[in-house]
Amino acid sequence: MTARPRLSRDLIAALRTQGPPAGLDLPPANAVGLPEAVLQFGTGGFLRAFADFFIDEANRAGTFGGSVVAVASTGSQRTWMLNEQGGLFTLVTQGVEAGAAREHHRVVASLSRALSAHDEWEDVLAVGRDPNIRLVVSNTTEVGIALDEADRFDLRPPRSFPGKLTRVLAERARALNYDPGAGLVVLPCELIDDNGATLGGIVRALARRWHLGARFEKWLDESVVFCNTLVDRIVPGAMPPEEADQAIAPFGYRDALVTACERYALFAIEGDDALRDRLAFVAADPRVIVVPDVRPYRLRKVRVLNGGQTITVSLALLAGLETVRDACADDRVGRFMRRVILDEIVPSLDVPDAEAFAHDVLDRFATPYVRHALIDITLHGTAKMRVRVVPTIMRYRERVGRAPASLAFGFAAYLAFMRGEVHAARLAQGLAMPEDAEGERVRYACRETDWSSDAAVVDLAIAMCGDLRLWRADLSAIPGFVEAVADHLLRIVRGGVAAALDTHLTETANT
Repeated sequence: MTARPRLSRDLIAALRTQGPPAGLDLPPANAVGLPEAVLQFGTGGFLRAFADFFIDEANRAGTFGGSVVAVASTGSQRTWMLNEQGGLFTLVTQGVEAGAAREHHRVVASLSRALSAHDEWEDVLAVGRDPNIRLVVSNTTEVGIALDEADRFDLRPPRSFPGKLTRVLAERARALNYDPGAGLVVLPCELIDDNGATLGGIVRALARRWHLGARFEKWLDESVVFCNTLVDRIVPGAMPPEEADQAIAPFGYRDALVTACERYALFAIEGDDALRDRLAFVAADPRVIVVPDVRPYRLRKVRVLNGGQTITVSLALLAGLETVRDACADDRVGRFMRRVILDEIVPSLDVPDAEAFAHDVLDRFATPYVRHALIDITLHGTAKMRVRVVPTIMRYRERVGRAPASLAFGFAAYLAFMRGEVHAARLAQGLAMPEDAEGERVRYACRETDWSSDAAVVDLAIAMCGDLRLWRADLSAIPGFVEAVADHLLRIVRGGVAAALDTHLTETANT
């Protein structure tokens, strides 16, 4: 058997000439090998399926005309593979559309090459000096945007991502004589609030610490735009080799970087019309938007998608389910999830297209392509409850005038989960539990509770709802909320989660 050729620019040129395989979307010739215009910190799957996809989309539409240089912190096999394949990779977009599971296969050609900051720092700086570079994109994880007190300008490279970026910007400013027209737009894709403003503040702090001079600081303030962004697309971890090979086998080539993602995507960038004009790539896809304020979009995602998962996860685990898709497909838990999201979370929001977004989220949860383990969502679960759910409970009371019934049930399920039965079962199997440091306060209260006493269980519900230290809000001040939580918790403990949920779904069916 003849070995399949590796994906390369020569290969796609040949495929284009002879006619592309059915079901494979190849880039046109004029979208390959374009001048480098984007410096990207990060080479992982998310950026490939997100920013690099959108740049590829714009290049195909003829609205951008530039490629991406991706920088990895260290040398890695992924860096080598990107260069071996000429920056090309196959993007497999998977999801549910009109109730049917669908896949789309596309060769993305927006990447020109990959560099290792550790091994090729001089090459990274050379990219920074290139006057054709227009944008900086990053995804260095949430902890990547942080001030490293020990970082230094003379390290090769500096230790932190903000340090590397500051060094690159300083190199660019000097090489291009502090030309205002040489300024860049920085689009951080890390999932933290005010990511652009935070990154810009750290870069300015490093410029002062490193004594880079008033001229550089002025150029930084006037010529470099740090944008707050919201990014939203599920990109699972690397596909298992056999699965990846199977995905592209019909096309007759090998690809070491097959990347899978969901159909849904949103790239919200905070800025004005002038910024929109600078970001030429945004015109190619309606899922890239430039808006005056990204906070409503962030709030929508945190409350609906993340909050919907957080309020359901304890219930789903108590019901013996394993994945988010299992929860969606389960008759009881799936109905609860839809009800709590559509009937209580959405009405608490005043953000664009909340209901349409919620229906998208439910489709995303139901996709057969992403195995999102419920237990993983419990990582820092108590903090997530405080940030993602408690504000919705308070806001629902303000807007609707009563306690949210399903959110109260979900909160009771969280307290029942914190008794530790699921935890003990996992530990008995040699499986670890995700960390939840703030949850120790709840676990201690559960350990001190006499669960055989109805009065003690009610007292636990009262104490936990009124814990200002945990929630930064007094849930016991919402008329009827504590009573509902206590009632649900008693039903779960006495009759089991299935019977308690059946009762709740029946009681709320016509409300």
